[in-house]
Amino acid sequence: MPEILFAQTDAEIAACFPTFKFLRPHLVEDEFVPRVRKQQAQGYAVLYIAEQVSDVAVCAGFRFIDMLYSGRQLYIDDLITRPTSRHHGYAGQLLDWLIAHARETGCDQVHLDSGYPRNDAHRLYLNKTFLLAAHHFSIVL
Repeated sequence: MPEILFAQTDAEIAACFPTFKFLRPHLVEDEFVPRVRKQQAQGYAVLYIAEQVSDVAVCAGFRFIDMLYSGRQLYIDDLITRPTSRHHGYAGQLLDWLIAHARETGCDQVHLDSGYPRNDAHRLYLNKTFLLAAHHFSIVL
């Protein structure tokens, strides 16, 4: 299996942009690194697996948060596999790493939200023993 890496340099973060764009089409390339840097200051981190240098197959963005209803949790903001890299087990590998990392860092739970039409992703989450625990409501301002 390819190595899981943290995107730490601007070049590593920028290399993740084309993959992020599949899940977050509203993102603008020139704004991506500054946005990630801003979120990193708030505890956000980006993991990735590259099939070759600068050829990012899968990315995950996550953070730790403490909430009254769940205690300490690792929250997965983003999990994206480039379409040409699907069905290689990369997303499952990242999820396994994130779940183990949550345990190692004293988390009580791991959470993520997923859009309704993402059935392939839902199968993966259910296979990894995630529960369909809630509806997520929002208002765009």
